[in-house]
Amino acid sequence: MKLACVETSRTRDIKPFYVMDVLERAHAMAREGVDVVHLQVGEPDFDVPLPVRDAVCRAMYDGRTHYTHSMGTPDLREAIAEDYHTRYGVEVSPERIVVTNGTSPAMSLLFGALLEQGDEIIISDPHYACYPSFITFHGGVPVKVPVLEEDGFQYRSEAIRERMTERTKAIFINSPSNPTGNLLSPQRMRRICEMGVPVISDEIYHGLVYEGEEHSILEYTDNAFVFNGFSKLYAMTGLRLGYLIAPAQCMRTLNKLCQNFFISPNAVSQCAGIAALRDCGREVAKMKLVYNERRKFMIRRLREIGFGITVEPTGAFYVLGNARHWSMDSYKFAFEILEHAHVGVTPGIDFGQGAEGYIRFSYANSLENINEGMNRLEAFIRERYGDVRAPGR
Repeated sequence: MKLACVETSRTRDIKPFYVMDVLERAHAMAREGVDVVHLQVGEPDFDVPLPVRDAVCRAMYDGRTHYTHSMGTPDLREAIAEDYHTRYGVEVSPERIVVTNGTSPAMSLLFGALLEQGDEIIISDPHYACYPSFITFHGGVPVKVPVLEEDGFQYRSEAIRERMTERTKAIFINSPSNPTGNLLSPQRMRRICEMGVPVISDEIYHGLVYEGEEHSILEYTDNAFVFNGFSKLYAMTGLRLGYLIAPAQCMRTLNKLCQNFFISPNAVSQCAGIAALRDCGREVAKMKLVYNERRKFMIRRLREIGFGITVEPTGAFYVLGNARHWSMDSYKFAFEILEHAHVGVTPGIDFGQGAEGYIRFSYANSLENINEGMNRLEAFIRERYGDVRAPGR
């Protein structure tokens, strides 16, 4: 009997990652000779900093190409602990750090360790597109709490409490946020920590803040799990290096999962991570200046075109523009923009029902390309809709 491809209930519950639909169509158009401006993906356009490149080369020549400790080399875990102490004044034992091949495996580890069938994780709506998939795949239930544009997409504690049950295992936060680029205030973070359940904090965009200041959840509680990594701040997406900080009582469980499912993180990338943390301050500062220039330009141009932006995003490299006065089908709208304006953007529905009618733009591209993309977008909008502006833009 020929084996057919089988889809389990776990995989049926996982939706497509819609930004990849856009990207794949954009690549197909490029093969047909169409010039597409990419404003859809959250990948830095910078090369890795020179100290990182040097560290990779040294690691290869020195033979640092073998298995490491399943939870990462002691040197890298110590460097991560030092970084958290320097940036946030918190004491993190290296023994509480698990290094992974990117932040996504860290999420898989944590939810595999944390969730029984039917356990609930509270997430915001909008949220990073893949959070519900990780939770659902590991037997959990994502419980979505709407966050509103007029609040800067920040949680309201009363809205969280309304959705908490005896099955609530954790509250998931992401600040600076994907897709909104907004930061949670310290006051709201404290209130979340006071709710009596663990907090999961995705801090992958820490360091990419242009106004205000980011805060680690570990400044307010030890009853927390932290995701972070090197892809965004250090432009190391292809080196696949992330980590999880967890309470001490969880470490043996996470250790067993690492041993069974991942063996160890990439040895060469771990050497690169040490160089990133200790030797790349100047390069990061330069990248931040460039991102901030792009951020201000993109916000101004999107408002001129007619997208609604009530609260300006101050972190990460995204702007979530309200396009509901033009369309409430963001998937269709994103493909219209791609096909007619030749600009790749991300449909808001990728990030939950709360972002339907929005479009996410990434400024992880050159100012020249962003300007071209904005000009093309404006021409498309004017031709299709005239001078229709978002209320309160």
